Amino acid sequence: MTVTALLLIVDAANVVGSVPDGWWRDRRAAAERLRDRLALRDAGEEIVLVVEGAARDVPSVPGVRVDGAPGSGDDRIVELVAARAAGRACVVVTADRELRARVRAYGAECVGPRSVRPAR
Repeated sequence: MTVTALLLIVDAANVVGSVPDGWWRDRRAAAERLRDRLALRDAGEEIVLVVEGAARDVPSVPGVRVDGAPGSGDDRIVELVAARAAGRACVVVTADRELRARVRAYGAECVGPRSVRPAR
């Protein structure tokens, strides 16, 4: 039996917006900083960073696949959770209560932004 790595899906807009560090001045750069921070993790996870709007064209890097949502980032996250392989563990990083309820309906766990981005 093959053990599949945990799927960690990160709601970029929600995580970036969780700390008032001037992210609103350059949303793309803020998403890139988050992507680069995630790439430093060494927890054996598959990491998907879901971006939208001005950050939609942020490229992937080794260790982090960036998924540019064609519309709503929340809708894209739900699609990714629903489409994962049966039985594969999945954690969604967001503080958005509505999104948390939607992904939990598909069996995902949820954690808050501080799990990947320390408060300042």
